[in-house]
This record gives sequence, structure tokens and C-alpha cells, in this order.
Amino acid sequence: MTASPVQLLPRPVDPSVDHGIQAIVAGEASGSTCSTDLAASPWTFDTTPGYGPGASMGDVLPTGSPAQGTLPATYREAPEEELHERIRAAKETLGDRVVILGHFYQRDEVVRHADYVGDSFQLAKAAQAHPAAEAIVFCGVHFMAETADLLSRPEQAVILPNLAAGCSMADMADIDQVEECWEQLEDVYGPLDEPNADGLVPVIPVTYMNSSAAIKGFVGRHGGIVCTSSNARTVLEWAFARGRRVLFFPDQHLGRNTAKAMGVPLEAMPMWNPHRPLGGSSEQDLRDARVILWHGFCSVHRRFTVDQIDKARAEHPGVRVIVHPECPMPVVDAADEAGSTDVIRRAIEDATEPTTFAIGTEINLVQRLAAQHPQHTIFCLDPVVCPCSTMYRIHPGYLAWTLEELVAGRVVNRITVPGSVADPARVSLDRMLACVPQAPARKA
Repeated sequence: MTASPVQLLPRPVDPSVDHGIQAIVAGEASGSTCSTDLAASPWTFDTTPGYGPGASMGDVLPTGSPAQGTLPATYREAPEEELHERIRAAKETLGDRVVILGHFYQRDEVVRHADYVGDSFQLAKAAQAHPAAEAIVFCGVHFMAETADLLSRPEQAVILPNLAAGCSMADMADIDQVEECWEQLEDVYGPLDEPNADGLVPVIPVTYMNSSAAIKGFVGRHGGIVCTSSNARTVLEWAFARGRRVLFFPDQHLGRNTAKAMGVPLEAMPMWNPHRPLGGSSEQDLRDARVILWHGFCSVHRRFTVDQIDKARAEHPGVRVIVHPECPMPVVDAADEAGSTDVIRRAIEDATEPTTFAIGTEINLVQRLAAQHPQHTIFCLDPVVCPCSTMYRIHPGYLAWTLEELVAGRVVNRITVPGSVADPARVSLDRMLACVPQAPARKA
């Protein structure tokens, strides 16, 4: 009698990117990382201006960016399991007084303590769902905490565990540069608030959620709107119904990929480089434009290439390639699908048959998905382990510190958006909410 065949499931994946990097740097595992300094604790770099290990050399931290003070030694020297226990104990003591939000790209050692896990907007909405909480601890980056502050009640304290957790893409469009751009566009188009015979104004500003509160406020003051990677197309349709053109910032790739899919020709999408007069374009190019793309990008998603996709297809026949729309256009064109972090997550969850997935997005999410779905083979397109350098600045040590300070009645690292910025910023977010409803973040 012949025994029935046994299906061998893939070996479970350790979702901890930090553990993997430590093993690579120690020579205990094969592979490579974009910076061996990633094996060091993030507080090692708190006093050094910059986005941290793994950041692109071209990502220059703006002057005056928030800096994190020295983390007390009790957190810096504590073993990992002790930190986890202190976090659990503080959460139990605080109860419903605190809500912890963890971004999809956050390290696994932090996500395990989150009450909600999602993208930046889902998490901001999750914060709204807890108006009785005294504090919202946002394990993400600075612009995300700002958005949570915009959407939460004034009495609630929004806390960013490490103030050095910024976002290089968001910093690529600062308010002074955007206002200068707007003035130059007015020189080309005339008054930007005067509609033509068809009721369309010359240009509508659209900012990606990955932008500062100041930029969201600018957009709100000038008739514009915020978008996410999930609803960018719907938002562009909203904008085209009100303006002849769109000024899209800060991520050129999301703007280009979305507009191209809508049929906007590439020649009608000039780039605006804030360091050049008229952004480096001619007046005629700007008059012919349908979408003016800001010269910004995500350093993580810019790492993905068509060669990586070709290699994945050669080594894994039938592989399903899904990439984030922040990737460059040739990468999106070469992939099978492109979608937001939540779209990627749902595509894997909805696959009913064992499937090989090659994913083009941040490694923490990819590793976590691989661990959660062992029936599939899931790997990152980029073989070099390179997490989001700023998201990686959040560490269990900082989370334990912020929570134990709350237990002691002290609020540290509070993120507050001034009213002069918050009011118009909420207008731009409200327009987005009216444009397309968003699903809430899933319970962790």
C-alpha cells in the first residue's frame, strides 16, 4: 500500500528584520544589508543629524528637523525580553487610556505591541475611533503623528516615540519651496483662483498623505486635496473636475504611475525641480501640462528595479509580482500588479492556492507576510536587506520609555500641529474623506 503524499509547507520565516540583520552582520547568516550600522541600536545615531543607517546618501535632513534627546540608560541597556515585559506591564497599567498604533513598515518587535496595524491614514482613522484615550502612541514617522493629531481630539496627546523618525520623501517638499512654486505658476497661468469658461481653475494642488502638516495646510488653503496610495486615481479625477492641471507632490512616482494609468501622456507630465527656475521646465511645457510632478521619491521604493523582476521570473516560473506605486514607472509596468501596502496584504490573504509572491515594498512588511502565510512563498524583490531607515528609528526601548513616562503621569515627545496650520490641513483631509471612504485599520 502506497502512503499518501505529504504536502511540505515552506519553513516558517522569522519576521524580525532586526534579528536577520544582526545575524548577517555577525556572519551567522548569508545575505547582505545596505548598511552594517543597522545592526547598532538607533539611539547610537540620535545625536547625529540625518535619517539614520540605510538612508540614501542623497537624502539630506533639513535644517531644524526634530532631534531626539538621549534615551535613559535603563532602556538602552535592557535586554530585548525585559523591554517587551516592561511594555506589556505599562500597557496593562494604562489600559484604555492609551492606544498604540503600528505602521506596516515598523519593526516586528514594535508591531507585536500595537493595538492597530495599518498604513498612515488607516492608523489615523483608528485613533479617531478612540476619543476617550488620553494618549495615542504612533509608532511610525513624524508626518503620520501630525496627521493623527489633526484627526484626534485636542485633549488627546499624540506621541512619537523617537522624534528622529522623520520621512525623507515628505521632507523633499517643504512649505517654502511649495509656496515659491505656486508663485511661479501664477506668473505662467495668471491668477490661480480664477476659473475659465468651463469653471476650471488653472491648477489644483494634490499632496500625498506622506507630507508635512504644513503642506496639507497649503493644499487646504488653495482648493486642493490629500490622497493616499489607495485612492490616488479617485483624487486625481476629483482634481481634474475642478482644474485644468494638477500639481502633485511630493512623490513623483505615485503621481506618474497613477496619471499614466488614467491615460495622461508622459509628455504632459513635466517635472518640477524646486532648485531650478520654473522647476526646470519651459513656460510652454507648463501650459501644456496635465500633471506637474514634484521631484520627490521614496528611497525604499526607488531601490526596486526591472532587473530584479526579471531575475524573480527566471528563478520562480509563475511568480506573482506585486509592487507599490511609489516604485519607478518601469518597475510598475513590469510587475503583474501595483497597489498600496494594504492592497498587497489583501492580495496575499485572498490567494486560495499556494503561490509564489515577489513583493516590491518595505522589507518589514514582506517578512511579516511571509511568516503569517507559510502556505505561500513570499520574498522581497530586493535581495539586500534595507528597511525604511527612519521607520527603523522606533525601537522597543523608546516605546517602553514613552509608556512608562505615561504611567508616571508625564507626556514626552508630544506632536502638536498649530491651529493656523491645522485648520486648513483638516479641510484638505475632509475633502479626501468626502471623495472616497476609507476602510479602518484592522485590529492587531
